[in-house]
Amino acid sequence: MLNYISADWIFPVNSPAIQNGVIGLTEEGKIEKIFSALEAKDLANVTTYKGALVPGFINTHCHLELSHLKDKIEQQTGLPGFIKQILSLRQQPDDEVLSAMKIADQQMAQNGIVAVGDISNQLISKSVKQNSKIYYHTFVEVFGFNRPSAPIIAQGEKLKQDFLPLKASVVPHAPYSVSAELFGEINKITNAEDILSIHNQETESENELFEAGTGAFADFFSSLGIAQSDAHNTGENSIAYHLPQMPKAVNTLLVHNTFVNKTDIDFATKTHQQLFWCLCPNANLYIEGTLPDVNMMTSKNVKITLGTDSLASNLALDILAEMKTLQERKSIEFEELLKWATLNGAEFLNITDNFGSFEVGKKPGVLLLNIADDKIIKRDTVVKRLF
Repeated sequence: MLNYISADWIFPVNSPAIQNGVIGLTEEGKIEKIFSALEAKDLANVTTYKGALVPGFINTHCHLELSHLKDKIEQQTGLPGFIKQILSLRQQPDDEVLSAMKIADQQMAQNGIVAVGDISNQLISKSVKQNSKIYYHTFVEVFGFNRPSAPIIAQGEKLKQDFLPLKASVVPHAPYSVSAELFGEINKITNAEDILSIHNQETESENELFEAGTGAFADFFSSLGIAQSDAHNTGENSIAYHLPQMPKAVNTLLVHNTFVNKTDIDFATKTHQQLFWCLCPNANLYIEGTLPDVNMMTSKNVKITLGTDSLASNLALDILAEMKTLQERKSIEFEELLKWATLNGAEFLNITDNFGSFEVGKKPGVLLLNIADDKIIKRDTVVKRLF
């Protein structure tokens, strides 16, 4: 027996919105039929809601491991200052870390998130992910600029294997923390089934480090006794350093992009044809106090996804809150934001068979948003997960 649900609007994402449509689903949430209002006029036992039905949200960038640092990191210190705080506070008892991750995972599910691309530096999140309602792809993050790459990549490969049977891939952390040698090793182990992620131009000082060898990052590395490399002070920014070294035949996510410009995007799209651009606006405001030039990015027709980053850099792991910030501050239309929050993320994670849109045969999750015909995400707009 099917469950029939209707609302003022249904947003399939991959096709136009349907006013007063009906979705027929199995008890497990598999979509069997989508009806227009006219096609559904003779259906019985239809449960009708006020608002909009949308597919489950995809969070393409999260650090579940850092959930225990909620409310412990000072805001708007800039990225080097943020990293210093993370290094000083990260190591805490395992039971505290695990408890915080379980709560964060449950809250993401309640917030309508059905799939997550999660950064991991250790194995501690595996049990949480295995017992979660959420689909996870784990990005095993490696870094090293002034030490041999062979043991780093070996450790990363072992951690990837340890995460089995969960999906995982070995990825570079950021341009300022990955040597050319280590990029080469990542290339060697990347296969056709992998997807990759890298933090990109999250702070102005990242570009300055590569262009001029100066700035807050240069000072940070100097304080740690880490010498500059030939990659710094080249006159070219960080994306010119790292993107040509990334594997080109797999989906690749550039994360944050807070200080990316039009020239960078033109360069990137010519260099790599399987790029996705992740925005984490509330984390950008938390760390740097600024947002990317989102309207410029949309004018270039790049594929944008949404992420939350971690609870060390955000007040909540809530994709709707990210959408709200972008709608308020950048005037992005709701349906465009919804595509970023669902289908584009599913495409990046290679999970469109089940997630990202309302289509027959999928189990994408069904969310109810109390949103009116003006399609404005208001202060009282909330998510209710129906399936």
